[in-house]
Amino acid sequence: MTSISDILTQVADTLCGYPLFITLIGGGLFLFIYSGMVSVRFLPDAISALRESHGTDGSGRGITSAQALMSVVAATVGMGNIAGVAIALAMGGPGAIFWMWVSAIVGMSTKYHEGVLAILHRSSRPDGTPTGGPMYIITSGLGRHWRPLAVIFAIAGMFGTLCIINANQLAEALASAAQSAGLAGDSMTMRMSIGVLIALTVGSVVMGGIKRIASVATVLVPFMVTIYFMMVAYIVMTDIGNVPDVFASIFREAFSLRAGWGALAGVAIIGARRAALVNDAGVGTASIMHSTSANKEPVREGLVAMLGPAIDSGFVCTLTAVALLLAGDFSKGGTQGLSLALDAFGRAIPFGEYMLTAVVTCFALSSMFTYSFYGSRCAAYLFGDGSSRWYTLAFTLSLILFATVPLSAAVAMCDLFYALMAFPTMFALIMLRKSVRTATRKYFNNPQKNYADTRREAAT
Repeated sequence: MTSISDILTQVADTLCGYPLFITLIGGGLFLFIYSGMVSVRFLPDAISALRESHGTDGSGRGITSAQALMSVVAATVGMGNIAGVAIALAMGGPGAIFWMWVSAIVGMSTKYHEGVLAILHRSSRPDGTPTGGPMYIITSGLGRHWRPLAVIFAIAGMFGTLCIINANQLAEALASAAQSAGLAGDSMTMRMSIGVLIALTVGSVVMGGIKRIASVATVLVPFMVTIYFMMVAYIVMTDIGNVPDVFASIFREAFSLRAGWGALAGVAIIGARRAALVNDAGVGTASIMHSTSANKEPVREGLVAMLGPAIDSGFVCTLTAVALLLAGDFSKGGTQGLSLALDAFGRAIPFGEYMLTAVVTCFALSSMFTYSFYGSRCAAYLFGDGSSRWYTLAFTLSLILFATVPLSAAVAMCDLFYALMAFPTMFALIMLRKSVRTATRKYFNNPQKNYADTRREAAT
């Protein structure tokens, strides 16, 4: 296993270094500028669009835009917001957080493009429910001759959405909590048992399909973010005097040249790489969920979609970073991100490690609910709609395995498949940017413009 882990890590480090950084941050920055800073100019419109209830087809076949957003956030507000931020701090220092913020700003623009194109180029399942994602964006928007690129995304999506890190880190957290509570037992056996419990819990939700996933996410996401905010607020209030120093260190270390330009580039890449696992902007998974929205207006869906990175990378990751920089100990480095976070919260809050374990459990489970849907739609694209239930079953059972694999292998596998999803997605978004700008201009000139006209013009 060690040799396989080393190989996976080397491949992931190569592919997810400068290539992924240029693709996600460089490509996102290009879309940000090309769109006229859409994520900044239209942020008030995005908040208004989230409150609007019109624009659906009235059939009841799709979910609402708010449910789509909450389902996406349920996936992105997960282990990456805690373990991923801790890993970024351990590997890149406080400066890595600045580059996560940069990723959030450009990621909002990227997700706007994903949301618009998800509606413009979606299809329908045999039962009439809408479906889509990068596979359909590529084949419908770029043409059938680009289908091999869509297949690459779908294959990577089947494996990249298997929640390798979430299952692994959740099993680690629950096993540590059990041992701290005095429950004896072999560590591997305990993690295997926890994996079975995780699989049973996730399976009870995901087997109910997208509507059950969306309904659970709509309740769970606001609840868990509120509880987590209260925990971080306690840490901040008890050490309020050091908060200015925390933010100063983030900006200072983000541009530090003490170790040379290579070190500066390394910090930026670490922040962007962790952000790719946090907000999914440019990876393409969000467009799979937003394509199921009953909303018929592409631009309105894009406005709602771009709020995702603002919530996860902008808000939740900042909460985590401030709490960990106030209470955490990163002198030893390493990649045991969740252990670092549990230790920090345990020192700062009475019984904090147990409270964080409960929050982490909600975070991880909510991610698994949504990711199972992503993977099932990729499987359906490749093998037909009937394969989605078999994939969902395989996804559920895989959680038992991933609860026990070494973390280094889990991180490498997740990064590798994310990169293979990001490359075709960003290529399609950049190639179809003009249709997004055309739809945007028409929408803001006449928000009530007929959806069929917008989609027909995009097709031509």
